[in-house]
This record gives sequence, C-alpha cells and structure tokens, in this order.
Amino acid sequence: MGDTILVRGARQLLTLRGAQGPRRGTALREIGIIPDGALLIRDGVITDVGPGRRIESLAAARTAREINADGRVVMPGFVDSRARLAFGHFEPDGENSGQSDLNAIRTLSARRLAWRARGLLRTFLRHGTTTLEARTGYAQDAAVEMKSLRVLAALREDPLDIVATYLPATGTPSESGGDADGYVEWMCSSLMPRLRKQKLARFVGVCAEESEPSQRQAHRCFSAARELGFPLKVHAGGVRLALEFDAVSMDYTSQTTASQSVMLARSATIACLLPGLTIPDGIPPPARELIDAGAAVALATGFHPCSNATCSMPMMISLACMKMGMTPAEAITASTINGAWATRSSERVGSLEYGKQADVIVLDVRDYREIPHHFGVNPVVLAIKRGKVVYDAEGNWNGN
Repeated sequence: MGDTILVRGARQLLTLRGAQGPRRGTALREIGIIPDGALLIRDGVITDVGPGRRIESLAAARTAREINADGRVVMPGFVDSRARLAFGHFEPDGENSGQSDLNAIRTLSARRLAWRARGLLRTFLRHGTTTLEARTGYAQDAAVEMKSLRVLAALREDPLDIVATYLPATGTPSESGGDADGYVEWMCSSLMPRLRKQKLARFVGVCAEESEPSQRQAHRCFSAARELGFPLKVHAGGVRLALEFDAVSMDYTSQTTASQSVMLARSATIACLLPGLTIPDGIPPPARELIDAGAAVALATGFHPCSNATCSMPMMISLACMKMGMTPAEAITASTINGAWATRSSERVGSLEYGKQADVIVLDVRDYREIPHHFGVNPVVLAIKRGKVVYDAEGNWNGN
C-alpha cells in the first residue's frame, strides 16, 4: 500500500481548477475556493480534493498521515516562470560584473556551481516555489552555456522541478572568429542540435534588441530552434517576433503599447511580468492594460543575483497588487496555473486536481486576500513537493 497523506483544516483551499488553457480576462479571478477544504495524496499524486467533511470520511483518509492546516490558506505551489540559477560571481555595482560572472563559471567546477544553486533552491522552496524555469546567462561562450545547462540538469527534482531554457547570445565569441552572424549559424547548426539530442534544454529563448542585426540573428535562432522542435520564448523585446513564432511566453512587457496588448490578447503567447525587475526602475508592467485587453499573464521573480536577487513569489504578488493594479486572485492565478502554462508543465502542476502532482503550500493567512499585505514577510509555513514535505517552518506535522 502506498504512502497516503491527508491535508485537512484549510480555511480556504485554493484549487485553481478551471477550463483548459492559460487563464485570461475574468477567468484570472476564478481561483476555485473550497471553504474548509481538504485533499488526499497518495504516492505523490492528488487522489481527491473537496470539502473537508467529505474527504475526511473516505476510507483512505482514516489511515493516512495527517497535515493539519489549522485554518490557514492551502494552495498550489508557485510556478516561477523565469529565474537564473547557475551563476559564478557578480559585482553588483561593477562595470564588468557580466565578465566576472563568465570567468567564474568557466573556472568553477560543475559540482561547485550546483552546490551554490542548490542552496538558492532551498530559499525558493521556503517562499513556496515548487516549479521553476531557469535560464542560461546569455554568455558569449558555448562552453559556459553548456556547463550551466548540465548543472541545471543535475538539479532537476532536487527537490524542485526545474525547466531549463537555453538563452543564446548574439555576439562575437571565439567560436566564430569574431563573426557574429557566423556564430549564430554555428549555434543553429551545431550547438542547438546537441542540446536537443542530450535533452539539456526544454526551451530556447532569444533576446531581440531593436537593431537590425539583432532582429535578423534572433529570427535565425528562432527558425532553427523551431525546426528542431524547441518551444520558444522571447527574453526581451519583439512582440511581433513572439507572435510570428508563436512563442510560449515573452518577458519585459513594461513598454508594451495598447495595440501590442491587443495583439498579445489575440495570441497564445503569455506575457510574463517581472515586477521585481521593472518596478524598482519606475516602470511597472502594464498588467491592467494587458488583462483588460484579454491577454494571458504570468508573474515571475526574474531572479538575477545582480539586478534582482529575490526568490519570493509572495513578494511578486504584493508588488503586482500594489503597483500594477492586479487583484489578489489575478496575481495568484498568474503565479500558479498561468506560470505552469508558461513553462509547459500545466498537465502536472499549477492547480490542485485529481491526478496532478501533489505540489502544495500552506500559508499563514486566513484569507487569500491577506497575502499582498504581507509585504516583505514570507507567509509560507509548509511546502509539499510530489507528496513529500520539503519545507516545514514549524516542524509539527505528524508525519515527521
């Protein structure tokens, strides 16, 4: 008989159940609340969700190990759809911080890089993130990018689910003899096929600057990546590029115009908003404009050890509600099920439903609308990943 866990006593159980596809418009506010809810987990998978009285009366619940939420909010683990995990060294105010990082990754062993990243993952877990998309560092050095991707592969399910994105640089590295277009061709014809064969990357992302060379190189990268079967992401700039290639998501939508919001709303591309990165610069993402136009939006930390060193999705929810005009329900949806769609993992995570992976968090609030008010305070007291408690702030659940 498998390991069975009963999570009971939730004042509000947020299931995020709903129609298939990324949530948009009024559907962003439908978070599937079950008052006094409970859920049953067996072998890491959710087997039942519903009102506590019904779930607790099931035969399997009577012999299950129990987690008492004690009148708190229970919801799916956060899905952070953009972060940077494998990095070497940064000088926060230094002009050469990027080069310092590149040199450090080149010289540090993969084991050392993984050890540092694993410590960072524990911080993400403490703040309720159970699935995370991690990107390479846009380095003009293929060996560095390969090492970063191998580190990310070693970290998968240890204990987070990590979705790796290869973010190629368009520059003049040594592999091309100083020829930027030649380097892009080499990436497309040699490096990307290796990544696909070795399953080191789930996505390919491109940073599309406004210049003609950058747009041309980005177009070439996306064409090659699509031919190889990679889902695509736009890291910065280029709404038209994202829509032309049916990108899964695009970032940095701070400068999105009203007409571009309408274009995004008519597409399947998800606008990934990064309040921690853009609000300190005084440019809050136009979340309200995008949502009202009908676009699908996700929230992410955009973690970067130099420019935005936060691992807290609850903080992103606070910023989204205080500075971007989002409601708490919209921000929660953008941080869970829409994040899952942005990482192509919605069949497993992002909501609490029968047959899905048991990624569950308990927050020390009595109502989900309190979450944005806990600015700078971590409300997460317990995190479950694939049916196992991986973080317990109180150490008092009866399965320990």
